[in-house]
Amino acid sequence: MSAHRIFKMAFAKVYPLYVQKAERKKRTKKEVDQVIRWLTGYTPAQLQKQIDQEVDFETFFAKAPAMNPATGLIKGVVCGVRVEEVEDPLMRKIRYLDKLVDELAKGWPMEKILRQ
Repeated sequence: MSAHRIFKMAFAKVYPLYVQKAERKKRTKKEVDQVIRWLTGYTPAQLQKQIDQEVDFETFFAKAPAMNPATGLIKGVVCGVRVEEVEDPLMRKIRYLDKLVDELAKGWPMEKILRQ
């Protein structure tokens, strides 16, 4: 079975799209970064380094300091797929990130997005 194309796509190419999506809905880059850092455990400097180095999604998640233990609470549909039913672990992490950015763009309060 071949790997999904997104696995080798540079995170730095998709990151601005996450920011644009949020900003169109009156959210901020800072909030997008907060969501990404909550999910992955990256510090602001570490996140910026991953963007600057243009690592692919596979590397981005492989180098993540600590996936948040509350990721199991992320449920719902992204692109017609239930995130909790995605079998491939890497694709599930990517879908978690997509779902969090969607929730941000929908105007959800940050406490709810971060499962607090």
